Amino acid sequence: MMKFWSRTAPWTPLVGLLLVLSTASGCGYALVGRASNLPEDVRRVYVHPLENDTARSQVEQILTRAIVDEMVTRRRFELTNTVAEADAEIRGTVIRFVSQPVTFDGQGRVTEYELSITAKMLFQRVPSNEDEEPQVLWRNDRYLFRQAYAVDVNEAAYFDREDETIEEVAERFAETMVSDLLEGF
Repeated sequence: MMKFWSRTAPWTPLVGLLLVLSTASGCGYALVGRASNLPEDVRRVYVHPLENDTARSQVEQILTRAIVDEMVTRRRFELTNTVAEADAEIRGTVIRFVSQPVTFDGQGRVTEYELSITAKMLFQRVPSNEDEEPQVLWRNDRYLFRQAYAVDVNEAAYFDREDETIEEVAERFAETMVSDLLEGF
């Protein structure tokens, strides 16, 4: 058995306490969403409506709305109505949308689908004059989100949950994208 206190080493408990305190204070943990790698002078942001390079209509509108809602919720930026009023802008394009069956029942009917959305996203400083090039603050050319959703095979209770799932995926997409943008990932 190990003794923490003895007559030959009365300072042992004090050294142990100091060791624990110094380790805990230098661990590097921080609250998520508090730090930002963005310049402090970027306060006003314009969110361009996302473009849609897929066959699925309205997905870009749902994603744009979710990004705007998340930006408002975070309160880090003031959203502007025009790019001329902004310090920075968010642009994006939905480049892939797939809804595919992943689970089947004994009769071969689909019981679960997976929805996958990929977008190209850019956050850049708005140039102060026409000769200046925009400074890219954050970019992700393959922002991918997936979510599975169940389908009731009972004909009386069946309804397509794809639109509902797009809304859910859009919220997660926006939360993660704004966090990544703020924290520089």
